[in-house]
Amino acid sequence: MANTIDAYIEFSFKGEDYELHSTLDLDQQLERHMSLESMHHALAVEHGIDTYSYLFEVMQVADIHYSNPQGCAADYLCDGEFDFEAYAEENLTDALLAPLQAIALREMGVDNLEQQPQLKQALLRAYRLGLAQSSHKR
Repeated sequence: MANTIDAYIEFSFKGEDYELHSTLDLDQQLERHMSLESMHHALAVEHGIDTYSYLFEVMQVADIHYSNPQGCAADYLCDGEFDFEAYAEENLTDALLAPLQAIALREMGVDNLEQQPQLKQALLRAYRLGLAQSSHKR
Protein backbone atom coordinates (compact mmCIF):
# COMPACT_ATOMS: atom_id res chain seq x y z
CA MET A 1 0.00 0.00 0.00
CA ALA A 2 1.26 3.45 -0.92
CA ASN A 3 1.96 6.02 1.77
CA THR A 4 -0.06 8.99 0.59
CA ILE A 5 -1.92 11.94 1.99
CA ASP A 6 -4.32 14.44 0.46
CA ALA A 7 -3.20 18.07 0.67
CA TYR A 8 -5.44 21.11 0.32
CA ILE A 9 -4.51 24.77 0.33
CA GLU A 10 -6.54 27.88 -0.37
CA PHE A 11 -5.38 31.46 -0.76
CA SER A 12 -6.09 34.63 -2.72
CA PHE A 13 -3.81 36.66 -4.95
CA LYS A 14 -4.70 39.79 -6.95
CA GLY A 15 -8.41 39.23 -6.36
CA GLU A 16 -8.33 35.64 -7.58
CA ASP A 17 -9.07 32.71 -5.23
CA TYR A 18 -7.00 29.55 -5.48
CA GLU A 19 -7.96 26.13 -4.13
CA LEU A 20 -5.37 23.45 -4.79
CA HIS A 21 -5.92 19.77 -4.07
CA SER A 22 -3.29 17.05 -4.47
CA THR A 23 -2.58 13.54 -3.33
CA LEU A 24 1.05 13.43 -2.27
CA ASP A 25 3.13 10.27 -2.42
CA LEU A 26 5.13 10.67 0.79
CA ASP A 27 7.78 8.10 -0.11
CA GLN A 28 8.42 9.96 -3.35
CA GLN A 29 8.70 13.20 -1.37
CA LEU A 30 11.29 11.61 0.91
CA GLU A 31 13.29 10.34 -2.07
CA ARG A 32 13.54 13.94 -3.20
CA HIS A 33 14.76 14.87 0.31
CA MET A 34 11.84 17.17 0.79
CA SER A 35 10.68 18.58 4.08
CA LEU A 36 7.35 19.83 5.31
CA GLU A 37 8.26 23.35 4.13
CA SER A 38 8.76 22.05 0.60
CA MET A 39 5.22 20.67 0.45
CA HIS A 40 4.22 24.13 -0.77
CA HIS A 41 6.81 23.71 -3.52
CA ALA A 42 5.44 20.28 -4.47
CA LEU A 43 1.89 21.64 -4.67
CA ALA A 44 3.01 24.65 -6.71
CA VAL A 45 4.88 22.53 -9.24
CA GLU A 46 1.98 20.11 -9.60
CA HIS A 47 -0.41 22.98 -10.26
CA GLY A 48 1.85 24.91 -12.63
CA ILE A 49 2.71 27.77 -10.28
CA ASP A 50 6.11 29.35 -10.87
CA THR A 51 8.13 28.93 -7.66
CA TYR A 52 9.90 32.26 -8.33
CA SER A 53 6.67 34.26 -8.48
CA TYR A 54 4.79 36.52 -6.09
CA LEU A 55 1.90 34.07 -6.39
CA PHE A 56 4.11 31.38 -4.87
CA GLU A 57 5.24 33.71 -2.08
CA VAL A 58 1.60 34.34 -1.14
CA MET A 59 0.91 30.61 -1.34
CA GLN A 60 3.76 29.86 1.08
CA VAL A 61 2.05 31.92 3.79
CA ALA A 62 -1.12 29.80 3.63
CA ASP A 63 -1.44 26.64 5.70
CA ILE A 64 -1.75 23.29 4.01
CA HIS A 65 -4.48 21.06 5.38
CA TYR A 66 -4.08 17.31 5.20
CA SER A 67 -6.60 14.47 5.13
CA ASN A 68 -7.17 10.91 3.94
CA PRO A 69 -3.83 9.39 4.97
CA GLN A 70 -3.05 6.01 3.44
CA GLY A 71 -0.54 3.43 4.59
CA CYS A 72 1.87 4.47 7.35
CA ALA A 73 0.87 8.12 6.89
CA ALA A 74 -2.19 7.52 9.07
CA ASP A 75 0.01 7.37 12.17
CA TYR A 76 1.26 10.94 11.63
CA LEU A 77 -1.92 12.91 10.96
CA CYS A 78 -3.65 14.65 13.85
CA ASP A 79 -6.37 17.31 13.49
CA GLY A 80 -5.44 18.10 9.89
CA GLU A 81 -1.76 18.57 10.72
CA PHE A 82 0.77 16.11 9.35
CA ASP A 83 4.02 15.47 11.25
CA PHE A 84 6.29 15.14 8.22
CA GLU A 85 9.48 15.25 10.31
CA ALA A 86 8.38 12.29 12.46
CA TYR A 87 7.27 10.40 9.34
CA ALA A 88 10.66 11.05 7.70
CA GLU A 89 12.55 9.98 10.84
CA GLU A 90 10.57 6.74 11.09
CA ASN A 91 11.25 5.97 7.44
CA LEU A 92 14.96 6.60 7.92
CA THR A 93 14.96 4.24 10.89
CA ASP A 94 13.10 1.57 8.89
CA ALA A 95 15.59 1.90 6.03
CA LEU A 96 18.49 1.46 8.46
CA LEU A 97 17.15 -1.65 10.12
CA ALA A 98 18.04 -4.11 7.34
CA PRO A 99 21.78 -3.30 7.36
CA LEU A 100 21.82 -3.07 11.16
CA GLN A 101 20.07 -6.45 11.35
CA ALA A 102 22.78 -7.91 9.12
CA ILE A 103 25.48 -6.53 11.42
CA ALA A 104 23.74 -7.91 14.51
CA LEU A 105 23.44 -11.34 12.89
CA ARG A 106 27.02 -11.43 11.64
CA GLU A 107 28.69 -10.05 14.79
CA MET A 108 26.42 -11.32 17.55
CA GLY A 109 24.22 -14.06 16.09
CA VAL A 110 21.07 -11.97 16.72
CA ASP A 111 18.59 -12.74 13.97
CA ASN A 112 15.76 -10.44 15.13
CA LEU A 113 16.52 -6.97 16.45
CA GLU A 114 12.87 -6.52 17.43
CA GLN A 115 13.45 -9.11 20.16
CA GLN A 116 16.52 -7.19 21.34
CA PRO A 117 15.26 -3.58 21.70
CA GLN A 118 18.29 -2.39 23.66
CA LEU A 119 20.69 -3.70 21.02
CA LYS A 120 18.54 -2.17 18.28
CA GLN A 121 18.59 1.20 20.06
CA ALA A 122 22.37 0.96 20.61
CA LEU A 123 23.03 0.25 16.94
CA LEU A 124 20.78 3.13 15.84
CA ARG A 125 22.52 5.49 18.27
CA ALA A 126 25.95 4.36 17.07
CA TYR A 127 24.90 4.97 13.47
CA ARG A 128 23.59 8.46 14.26
CA LEU A 129 26.72 9.28 16.26
CA GLY A 130 28.83 8.27 13.26
CA LEU A 131 26.71 10.49 11.02
CA ALA A 132 27.05 13.44 13.35
CA GLN A 133 30.81 13.04 13.61
CA SER A 134 31.28 12.70 9.86
CA SER A 135 29.23 15.85 9.21
CA HIS A 136 31.38 17.82 11.69
CA LYS A 137 34.55 16.85 9.83
CA ARG A 138 33.36 18.49 6.59
